[in-house]
Amino acid sequence: MAGSHARFRSTRRAVLGGIAAFVASAGGVHATTISSPTIDAPAGRYLGSVQYDPVDKLTIKAKRFAGIRYARAERFRAPQPVIGADQAAGGGFGPACPQVGSRYQPQSEDCLFLNVWTPAADSKKARPVMVYFHGGAYSNGSVTDPVNDGTNLAAGGDVVVVTVNHRLNAFGYLYMPERFPDSGNNGQLDLIVALEWVQRNIASFGGDPGNITVFGQSGGGAKIATLMAMPAAKGLFHKAITMSGQQVTASGPLNASERRRAFLAALGENVDPATAPVEQLTEALSAIDPVLGGGVYMGPVLDMQHLMRHPFWPDAAPQSNHIPMMLGNTIMETRAFYNPDKPPIAGLTMDNLAERIAPQMRVDIRPDWVVAQFRARYPDAKPLELFHRIVTAARSWRGQVEEAEARAKAGPPAADRTFVYQLNFEQAKHTDDIALSFGTVADPTAAQRAMSDHLMAAFVTFARTGNPGWAPYDMAMRKTMIFDEDSRVERDPRKWERELFATVPYIQPGS
Repeated sequence: MAGSHARFRSTRRAVLGGIAAFVASAGGVHATTISSPTIDAPAGRYLGSVQYDPVDKLTIKAKRFAGIRYARAERFRAPQPVIGADQAAGGGFGPACPQVGSRYQPQSEDCLFLNVWTPAADSKKARPVMVYFHGGAYSNGSVTDPVNDGTNLAAGGDVVVVTVNHRLNAFGYLYMPERFPDSGNNGQLDLIVALEWVQRNIASFGGDPGNITVFGQSGGGAKIATLMAMPAAKGLFHKAITMSGQQVTASGPLNASERRRAFLAALGENVDPATAPVEQLTEALSAIDPVLGGGVYMGPVLDMQHLMRHPFWPDAAPQSNHIPMMLGNTIMETRAFYNPDKPPIAGLTMDNLAERIAPQMRVDIRPDWVVAQFRARYPDAKPLELFHRIVTAARSWRGQVEEAEARAKAGPPAADRTFVYQLNFEQAKHTDDIALSFGTVADPTAAQRAMSDHLMAAFVTFARTGNPGWAPYDMAMRKTMIFDEDSRVERDPRKWERELFATVPYIQPGS
């Protein structure tokens, strides 16, 4: 363990040293030198903009090429690649996919756009490419969120960063095979076409098409896990990082059909989803899910056309076992999931803790027995802390364990190329690793800035080499990098929690 820790520190120092040297060499580039950068790619000419250091407002850190159209698609049909250069008007981002809520604007079905960031300084050597897929449980989200800005990651890591929007919820995953053969997995097909655009064009942006790392948080990680089992995605990326996002099993076609029926009932009798207004389709997403309860789930479907096996069941998809993979979770995922003013958090006491955790664990296990085990381990913990520890371990961490174990059990090459991390820093919750890995923490403290540098260095090292700087995960040692103020490699962290919930089978929500 000590050797792994020292090796990681050494690797991090080297990467951060390279970051400092790169930034120094790029310093002093001003808008008068690069006012409107352009790139001539195989698809044609793309117009970019310069991204300044937010402190001095003068130094150019990176060049951004936003709103690049990679495909067009008719509703519920497979995407069609756009071969010629085409960008959103005004040099800004393309729209987000229509979704519930108004957080991301504008929204449009015409949402198949990506964005590219390159370091300000030119390089004679092709750079690693890092392609990001956003989270949102297949239903919402957008890479236009400022937290996904690629400026600092591109400049600091000397990499090319790509972020991708695609079709979500009913637009990307409503399963209607009789009318639209691709409909259950169109959102995944969008990502595949985006990666094909990257393969064709990224060399012109200084990126290496032979060294592409996909990374994504929550639903973004689940999308990556699914792509690892989709034959059409084979060869389009070379490394994968999943951040609190797993897809052990996909939605079965029968469950997907039940969800379609629930959605169409909410849409209204005799309303054709192919022609219904966008607003009516998003309103129908409030339909009750017939399998899970709550809002209707839409995600990848085992359609035996584009997805012909579950991603990580009964084993890791063999087509991707040669791909280095890094899997991560946060120590307190569920702190991001619940409104403190509403149940199950509001009014939580030790007396009702078992009752409150029962439906949240998403596994069939005796809740009072679980509470007793956790109280024995954490005798001083308050009910709220116990709630998050229990539900995180039962609901949010299980999928990562399943995937890491599947890769370890597969033997080489997967077993030699699987790395696991856990973000403990500041009792990290779901989504905390996004800003840390992009270097976009708002008004960071010194500790947050250091943690961000640390995490970015690991991600960039992995993207560059396929090894983040610590030992692979195996069934005997289960070595895991713990990112914290005192980062370290631990053997089988939270072993007893893992073993406790291993007494009941894992069922992927949405399957």
